[in-house]
Amino acid sequence: MIKTVQDQQVLPFLSRDLSWVDFNERVLNEGLRKELPLLERFRFLSIVASNFDEFFMVRVATLKRMIKAGKTAPDPAGLTPAQQLKVISEKVHSIMKKKYECLRSDIFPGLAKKGLSVLRPDSCSVSHLDFINSYFVGQVYPVLTPLRIEDDKPMPFIENRTIHAAFLLELEQPDDTGEMPKEQKVVVPLPSVLDRIVWLPSQPGTDGAEKFELALLEDIIVTWGAYLFPGYRVKESILFKVNRDADFSVDEQRDEDFVEAMEEVLEGRGRSDVVCMVYSSSSKKLRDELANRFSLDADHLYEIDGPINTIDFLELINVAGLEDVTEKPWKIYQSTEFNEDVPLWDRISQGDVMLHFPYQSFDPVVRFFREAAEDPQVISIKTALYRTGGAIPGVGLQKSSSAYSSVVRALEQAALNGKHVTAVVELKARFDEERNISWANRLEKAGVIVVYGLSHLKIHSKVSMVMRRENDRVKRYIHLSTGNYNDRTAKYYEDICLFTCREDIAYDAGLVFNMLTGYSAVQQMVRLVMAPKGLKPRLLDNIEREASRAAHKYPAKIMAKLNSLTDVDVIKALYAASQAGVKILLCVRGICTLIPGIPGVSENIRVISIIDHYLEHSRIYYFANGGTEELYLASADWMPRNLERRVELMFPILDEKIRSELIDILNDCFRDNCQASVLDKHGKWTLLSPAKGEKTVRAQKEMLARAERAAENTGPVKLEYNVRRSPPSDIRR
Repeated sequence: MIKTVQDQQVLPFLSRDLSWVDFNERVLNEGLRKELPLLERFRFLSIVASNFDEFFMVRVATLKRMIKAGKTAPDPAGLTPAQQLKVISEKVHSIMKKKYECLRSDIFPGLAKKGLSVLRPDSCSVSHLDFINSYFVGQVYPVLTPLRIEDDKPMPFIENRTIHAAFLLELEQPDDTGEMPKEQKVVVPLPSVLDRIVWLPSQPGTDGAEKFELALLEDIIVTWGAYLFPGYRVKESILFKVNRDADFSVDEQRDEDFVEAMEEVLEGRGRSDVVCMVYSSSSKKLRDELANRFSLDADHLYEIDGPINTIDFLELINVAGLEDVTEKPWKIYQSTEFNEDVPLWDRISQGDVMLHFPYQSFDPVVRFFREAAEDPQVISIKTALYRTGGAIPGVGLQKSSSAYSSVVRALEQAALNGKHVTAVVELKARFDEERNISWANRLEKAGVIVVYGLSHLKIHSKVSMVMRRENDRVKRYIHLSTGNYNDRTAKYYEDICLFTCREDIAYDAGLVFNMLTGYSAVQQMVRLVMAPKGLKPRLLDNIEREASRAAHKYPAKIMAKLNSLTDVDVIKALYAASQAGVKILLCVRGICTLIPGIPGVSENIRVISIIDHYLEHSRIYYFANGGTEELYLASADWMPRNLERRVELMFPILDEKIRSELIDILNDCFRDNCQASVLDKHGKWTLLSPAKGEKTVRAQKEMLARAERAAENTGPVKLEYNVRRSPPSDIRR
């Protein structure tokens, strides 16, 4: 919803939350593209539903609470909370309808033709029914727990995001009076200990090829549910899940028992108000009963014709024999900057090193920590950790895994080896709190000094420092990144990191850790720029400087690649720069509330969004600065939460070769005419395609090719090093 600049009542902004919905529609559109392999399309469709889970639990929950509190103030786009909820509901209903139409009429039939069928019990063969019956009686029935719904008692606990089956029952025989008693209602949660996908005995197809056939646990429970209720007949049934309010904040004043306070938040989140319900369409009575119990109106009920939580099916991508319906995995290349025969410290001492994930392997980052843990000359490690064990794209809400990341294990080993290890752990990383508490406790037991963040601020910066004795002094090696220390998501998220031992950056990193772990007034830093105090003012100064350069006819240009752009002050500055004649190119993956192309306001601004094989995640900022170019990487998006309520870092790229590589990456993004969508002055996104005779450019393929070319090089030239190979004399003593 857009108001023109001539309307002086509101500023030219898009709605933050509607922009997020539009992003998910762009993801949906990838799933609708028939030229993609079927399971790749299925992946995009599944990511949409998973993204909406978090969206409902946080943003929709917040809007509903605002309405409940009587808050009616409009957002920068001029929409009240009630208006936003109404449009969100309309858009999400439309997206969900398109998704399930595609699954029902295209994806599932296409997979069946390729030999992978999802069977409902009513379409199973006799042999399959015999198998399912035996499986239900032997493995499913014993662990099911039916829960009564009684009119005069509270609703049984319904776990957030868990699929439940509900049954409407009636007695098979009349009672002693000869009358049939009223209908009974029961819910049955799907046990998490059982696999949702039940593989059926394989049968050869008519052409002799192997067929893959599966049934879903929830369909089996619904079909064989009568086993649970002897003496009753199942009249109707329904499958459903709910999303609960997860926008809770921890009591920041409880310094002494902060972990306990966070655990209380997690417990409260599990029993908070229901925000919406997704359900199958098989019973109006049960739907109405559940909606009434959860206090949900029609806008927050989402009827679907197909499986709930399709993200659970992504394991099918790895099934052998289905290669022709999956996209061939993209190769991850080893960086030739690091040689296994040369200590990592020696290479960093010769100059800065950049890695671009997942085109290049995350292994050197793990090696950075492992070598630090094992090297006798390393005396201390400091790191700031936000998420180290998260999930693949679109599965960010999965339950915590017991597996610990390679980085966490290396830190643990370093402490056990006698290193002085400090880990600044952000417990307020939403949906990763439980996992972070678990591995933080393990680090503490190993002897790591664990600092649990700062009051009222999330620590979102990604920085680590290794201190090593060399030539009778301590030398500091720094790692800075746009993404998390997560060796799993580094295979799916596009991010960039920098290794350096520059003294000025190392000095600033030391100041950062002192501020995070102790008491310190905000210090003036030489190279690093930190939010919440310094980053936003620096961005505004740089944008205004470009406007001034343009006014004086000097080269003026801004390019930025980021995930979200919503900060009103930054957008106003960009509008002013555009009016001054600055050419502004923005690659914004997700939310963008700036409106480009408005005459007299933003006609010099172009906004694109790239949705492709990998999840774009890096943040790159470029300022022409009258010919003296400045280029930065950062952990921060241009949102109020990043610039004003988080500890974030922006760091300059000073190495000319790396600067050139990053500018090439930016240019690739803005040349993309295959996977990029462009935002117009009406707030509409349009997928680009090559014009007649125009060269096809797909940014992620260009980056993949660049990584391949780099891997073909023979590697860095071996230079002479002055670094000691044994501990200094004082250490030996």
